[in-house]
Amino acid sequence: MKKETFIKSTIILILGGAITKALGMLIKIIMTRIVGTEGISLYMLVFPTFSLFMTISQLGFPIAISKLVSEETYNNKKLIFSIIPFSLLLNFILMLIIIIIAPYLANDLLKEPRVLYPILAIALVLPFDSLSSILRGYFFGKQRMFPHMISLIIEQLVRLSLFILIIPTLLEKSIIYAVTGLILVNMISELSSIIILLFFIPNKKKIRKKEIIPDLSNVKNVLSIALPTTGSRLIGSICYFFEPIILTLSLSAIGYSNDYIVTEYGIIEGYVLPLLMLPNFFTNALSSALMPIISRNYVLGNRKEIRKKLKQVILISLLIGIPSTLILMLNPTFFLNIIYKTTKGGNYLKIIAPFFIILYIQAPFASVLQAINKSKNIMYDNLVGTITKIILISICSMFKIGLYSFLIAMIANILLVTFLHFKTIKKELY
Repeated sequence: MKKETFIKSTIILILGGAITKALGMLIKIIMTRIVGTEGISLYMLVFPTFSLFMTISQLGFPIAISKLVSEETYNNKKLIFSIIPFSLLLNFILMLIIIIIAPYLANDLLKEPRVLYPILAIALVLPFDSLSSILRGYFFGKQRMFPHMISLIIEQLVRLSLFILIIPTLLEKSIIYAVTGLILVNMISELSSIIILLFFIPNKKKIRKKEIIPDLSNVKNVLSIALPTTGSRLIGSICYFFEPIILTLSLSAIGYSNDYIVTEYGIIEGYVLPLLMLPNFFTNALSSALMPIISRNYVLGNRKEIRKKLKQVILISLLIGIPSTLILMLNPTFFLNIIYKTTKGGNYLKIIAPFFIILYIQAPFASVLQAINKSKNIMYDNLVGTITKIILISICSMFKIGLYSFLIAMIANILLVTFLHFKTIKKELY
């Protein structure tokens, strides 16, 4: 029965992932063609800040709730109602922080005044993203993947529709309004996702008054899992946040213009990496379905079954990732031209593509470590990788190799973090 549930959940996630990834790619194509390289470069300059605050906003709640719900020892309604007020308070604080730091971040660190309003727009999106993630965590814990799939598809369709209807009008006013609109669209799309997820929540049992009252013990249980998990994600997000800042400061110091830095960084983040991340939805889907199964087997002490599941997921990930990566590596400009109507980024794509094969097995490793209560190891591994990446960006920039310094740092991070994850898994399970 558990095996059938795992297979069914995985199939649903893969199908849903394929659809949402296809819609995501369509959105990316339309977005890049509407706002152009300039708009994408500004958007990608803001996106690391967006990613950082989304990570803090979610605080690892989805994974923690998924794990606790899957253990079937908690009152799920009371668990959810306990964490929502805490989440709303956290998001209110984050909104104030964004309003305070936005001018300094845009003008002094990123040296691009045009991104001020897009950064401020992030504040409005956070509460919706956080609530959506909490609801998804519940359905993952229940291994009910269909609501998750439907909500993501609807979310993408709403985002696509808004891009087509609103962004061109905003672009007529200015590129700043258009990029700000790209951020704010997420608020409405996340709201649509929340509505869909609420529709699937069981309503057979009435919600009692005592279940609505927050329970501090539930909050502590969630945070005991969420904080180490967030620590790991937060390290990656902080690194991502500092990437454009360090690149801008380092390359500006040796004579590169700000326009060159913003444009080339935008090409890598907006064109190259999305192509390479296409197969990643398979590994993410497999990893998400894998975690509850691993968690149960770990409690039962069934390490043999854990190893078996991990091998299956890695094999499938490689069977999908290797051919995809090789095709992109051998024909970089062909796919860039078809999808984005540009050949910019082909030189970057050809160099970094082979190393993404290693990245595709990093997600299953991380899921196993989370399921066996080794979230702290993920955090430490990412910390080492992040420090290495930041140092390499700074050092390699001195050699006047432009954005290739960024690629070198990224490759080193992928290899190091994946190796450290594997080392811990081998120690714990073999």
